[in-house]
Amino acid sequence: MTSWWRRSLAAQFIGFMLLALISSQVLSFLISWDEREKALYAAAKSEFLSRTLSITSLIERLPTDFRQDAVRTGETSNSRFWLSSKPPSDPNSWRQEAARELARPLANLTGMAHLSAVNTPVALSEVRSVGNANASDPWVTPSAQVWGLPQAAQFTYLGGTNGFGMSIDLGGGNWLNSAYYRSETTPWWSSQSLFSLAITAIILSLIGIVIARQIGRPLRRLAASAEAVGRGENVAFLPEVGPDDIRNTTEAFNRMQGRLFKFVEDRTRMLAAIGHDLRTPVTSLRLRAEFVTDPDVQQKMLATIDEIQTMTEAMIALARGDATIEETRTVDLNALLGSLCDDLADLGQPVEYVDGSKTPYRCRPDGLRRAIRNLVENAVRYGGLARVSILHTRATIDIVVLDNGPGIPDDMRETVFAPFFRLETSRSRETGGVGLGLSIARAIVRHHGGDIVLTDNAPGLRAAICLPRAEVALAGEKSAMAVGAT
Repeated sequence: MTSWWRRSLAAQFIGFMLLALISSQVLSFLISWDEREKALYAAAKSEFLSRTLSITSLIERLPTDFRQDAVRTGETSNSRFWLSSKPPSDPNSWRQEAARELARPLANLTGMAHLSAVNTPVALSEVRSVGNANASDPWVTPSAQVWGLPQAAQFTYLGGTNGFGMSIDLGGGNWLNSAYYRSETTPWWSSQSLFSLAITAIILSLIGIVIARQIGRPLRRLAASAEAVGRGENVAFLPEVGPDDIRNTTEAFNRMQGRLFKFVEDRTRMLAAIGHDLRTPVTSLRLRAEFVTDPDVQQKMLATIDEIQTMTEAMIALARGDATIEETRTVDLNALLGSLCDDLADLGQPVEYVDGSKTPYRCRPDGLRRAIRNLVENAVRYGGLARVSILHTRATIDIVVLDNGPGIPDDMRETVFAPFFRLETSRSRETGGVGLGLSIARAIVRHHGGDIVLTDNAPGLRAAICLPRAEVALAGEKSAMAVGAT
C-alpha cells in the first residue's frame, strides 16, 4: 500500500483532494455547530412557550371535565402537559414529577389507548438525572414580553439546558404544568450528509484521476524518451504542449537532446577528419622507412608506425562510438551469442557457449557483438578459455564470460577500463593490444543502459555485461513510436 501510494501520482493527488475535502467539512462543522445548537435551542424554547401559551388559552375556556383530555392533545414526543390541584412550592420535587411525566407514553385523543414507548423522549434510566440536573435552580418568573397572559407563571430548566418546565396558575386551585426535554442531541451527520459527502468524494476522485493522467502522460513520455536517449537511440522531439511547467520541461529536454546529438556529431566529424589527415603522414613515414638501409632500424620504424596507426584508429573508434550511429532493433541474444562463439571456435579459439532459451532484446547488435567479443577474446588471451552463458535476473539480463586466468586485483577492476591502460606491461600489441578493448566495450554497454561488472571466478575472472531487462526496452520502443506518431 505504501509503495503504491509513493509510486502513483493519481493516488497522491486524489488523497490530498479528499484530505482537503474532509478538512473543509470538519472546519465548517466546527464553525457552524455552536451556532446551529444555539438556533435549535432558541427554536425549541420558542416552540415550548408558544405551545404552553396556546394550551393555557384553550383550557381556560373549557369546562373542568374536558380540560384533562384537551391538555393531552397538545403533547408531543418531547413535551408533556398535566393538571394539578396544588402549587409547585418545591422546584426539585416538581422536576421529579416532570421527569415521571416525561417518561409516560403518549396518549391518543380519547385517552383510551397508548402509543408505543418508542415515542417516549426520556427513558426511565434518565428520569433521575433529569430531575436532579438543576437542583439548585429556583423558579423564575418570565417577563411580560415572554409571557403575555394574565395568569401567573413560573419557569425553570430541566436536565441542564436540554429541557424547560412551567407551572401556570389557572385560578380556583388549578395549575397547568408543562415540561419539555430533548433527550438526544441531533447528530451532526445524517444519511443525507454522508451521501452528499460520498458523491462529492467520488466526483473529486474522478476529476483527480483525469488531472493526474493529464500530468502523468507527458511525464511518462518524457521519462521513456530520456531512457531511449540515454541508450543512444535517436528519438523524435517531444511535442511541446500542455501547461507552462510541463511545456517548459519538454522544451528544455528537446534542447538538451539537440545539443547532445550536435556535440556527438561535431566530435565524430572532427575525429574522422583527424583520422583522415593522419593517414597521409603515416603513409609518408611508411614509404620513407622503406628506403632505410639498416634492416633493424627499418623494422623498428615500421613497428612504431604500425603502433601509431593502430592506436590512432582505436582512439577514433572509441571516440566515435560506432554504436551511436547503428540502428536499434530487436534481436535474439541467444542466437547472437551462439553465432559469435561459433565463429571464434571455428578460428581455433577455446570458446564454449551454454545454449539457452530465446531471448529477444532491443539493441544495436553490431556494437553489442563487438563488446562481447572484446570480453571473450580477453578471457581467451589471459585465461586460456572462455565460457559464455546468459543469466536472467529480476532486473537485468546478464551475459556472463568466465575464464580460469589469474584474474584482476580488486583495486584494479575500475582502472582497467581507462583508455590505453594495460595490466600486461610488455606493451606488445600481440599480447596486450593497445589498452582500449575494455574501454570500448563498456562505452557500448553503457550506451545500452547497462554496465560491465568484474568479479572473482575462483579461479579466474567473471565478466558480466548487465543489460536492463527486455521489458524496459520494449516500453521505450512503444513510447518512441507513440512520440513519433504524435
